[in-house]
Amino acid sequence: MFWFRRGRPAFKPAFLMVLACTVLVLLLATLGRAAHAEGDAPPPHTAQAASPDRSPSVAPETPAPPAFQLEVHAPEPLRDTLLRHLELQQYRGLQDLDRDELDRLLVSAQDNARQLLATQGYFGAQVSISVTEPAPGASPAPQQPAAKPAATETTAAPHAPWQVLIEVTPGEPVRVSGFKLQLSGDVTRNPELNAVQRSLTETWGLRPGSIFTQAGWDSAKTEALRRLTATRYPTGHLVDSQARIDPDTLQAELSLTLDSGPDFRFGQVEVEGTQNYSAELVRRLAQIPSGSTYTQADLLKAQQRVADSGYFDSVFMTLDTTGNPQAAPVRVQVREAKLHKLVLGVGASTDSGARLSAEFTQRQLPWLDLKALSKLSLDRDTKTLSSELTSQPDADNWRWVTSGQLQRQTGSTAPVNSLTLRSGRAKTDEHYDRNFYLQYDHTLTQSSPAESASSVSANYAWTQRNFNNIPFPTRGYGLAVELGPGLTLGSQRAPYLRTRARVLGFIPINESAYPSAAQTPRIAWRAEGGAVGARSSVTLPSTQLFLTGGDTTVRGYGYREIGVQQADGSLEPGRYLAVGSLEWQKPIVRNGRATEFDGTVFIDAGAVADHASALRAKVGVGVGARWRSPVGPLEVDLAWGAATRRLRLHLAVGFSF
Repeated sequence: MFWFRRGRPAFKPAFLMVLACTVLVLLLATLGRAAHAEGDAPPPHTAQAASPDRSPSVAPETPAPPAFQLEVHAPEPLRDTLLRHLELQQYRGLQDLDRDELDRLLVSAQDNARQLLATQGYFGAQVSISVTEPAPGASPAPQQPAAKPAATETTAAPHAPWQVLIEVTPGEPVRVSGFKLQLSGDVTRNPELNAVQRSLTETWGLRPGSIFTQAGWDSAKTEALRRLTATRYPTGHLVDSQARIDPDTLQAELSLTLDSGPDFRFGQVEVEGTQNYSAELVRRLAQIPSGSTYTQADLLKAQQRVADSGYFDSVFMTLDTTGNPQAAPVRVQVREAKLHKLVLGVGASTDSGARLSAEFTQRQLPWLDLKALSKLSLDRDTKTLSSELTSQPDADNWRWVTSGQLQRQTGSTAPVNSLTLRSGRAKTDEHYDRNFYLQYDHTLTQSSPAESASSVSANYAWTQRNFNNIPFPTRGYGLAVELGPGLTLGSQRAPYLRTRARVLGFIPINESAYPSAAQTPRIAWRAEGGAVGARSSVTLPSTQLFLTGGDTTVRGYGYREIGVQQADGSLEPGRYLAVGSLEWQKPIVRNGRATEFDGTVFIDAGAVADHASALRAKVGVGVGARWRSPVGPLEVDLAWGAATRRLRLHLAVGFSF
């Protein structure tokens, strides 16, 4: 660093100090290199090649060859087991290993191999080990091509590795001849003792006739204990286990003794970590009745209910087994979610194109135990602004829900502006949803001439879910029913009745012909119907009528593209709806295992009309693929609309019913 003063450079004192230190470091480094070169000078017999314009280079190091090569001749998967777990493998890298040391290692390797084979059920296996000496003068092959060095150093070449061959004749494996289970503890006083013992015996992993392996033995014991402790007996433990192996008869006699410990029942729910919410809220969400029999499944479901409520970021629930087993406390540790959350989203769908969304959640309004959720969604055909207020659940898990929605819909029909207000009570359980509510609807259809309609209705909605796995069901069914009597408002007041029902089912096909449920094909079928009963002269809000078509209804047609065709070619919603679908789903299997993908073939049909007799189905057929992704099922379908004679690509993510 310097500056100019009066035409001459003037230097700072700090700069002079840095310059002096730099010169000193360079001088010491130069002297060190000179001393190193002098001390490491090559002996007189070493030849060096040097170029007048550059210094000699050193040959790059190559990886050292292994001390011996190991080859195993054995049936699969025994060969893989030996290659992976033989202790001999760890000595291959010893560069100073001589033949005497190798022979000593091979003696222990033979015993080690027999022990490993015994863990796979082969207690009488024959193991032989041979060593092939390297040829005289042979040298190990290089591990990788090396560049020709500018200068070389004469060294003695290492010997070629020995060739070690392990040959295995496994013989017949030991098979399980019998299994005996003994139980002690409170389970012996259980009236259902025989049923418990029978269940544990029937689900035992090593059935008579199966090959005895150490891994299978350990897994069977662990699973039996897990099943015992999953219901009533969380402190159950293993008392004794024996596997009597007879090498002459190649049979294994197994016995297992389990102590159930005391019979536990749920006590009070004790909550830690709440700040903005009361502990009573956690108890209501958990729904654990005091005095009920402990089951691990009930505890996990209670934990999931609290986590799914949206009030908490994390939930950890355990049973305290240190006290009275007839009233064991349930300890719940929670971490509350932030009171405010803003989510911005960008997406796209084949139904409505690109989509922008914003969602703001306020989990507790000031002075009120209400959660507010406001949404704004914009896509090609629909613009929606909505807000919903939800109360905390009461002792019976019912909530008050009040919502309002402003929406503008365009696309296949004339533009429609709508307002929907709703207030009622809702209850959501694992398998059932119930909802009572009053609803006000007002729509303004911007046709020629413009048409407005209003109504008020009292509604009941009921949903049942009986799927084996959500969000990836392969069997089971779901059923939903809606019923809503209403009254039109304005100058023309008239009663009406609106009903709607839908069902979705999964049926496995020929399960016995496939090695596992994951590889079994299935039929997915769904049906939907709706009707609005009113005088033909009554004008109803379009939000109370029906349109269909799109990704999750009738594929091969656009979103809400199936309706009532008018004389001028325009499309309007109708009073009757009918939709049906059949889909064949086949898991894609690779290397004998089911992958995360399914292939599908489907046919959809749907119709909308103002009179039941005028329903005319529009059919779509196609093929598709399903991927069980980490965020839920992803569906990709290519469908042909028979009425429009066009191909459409459909994408859908997630499963809900």
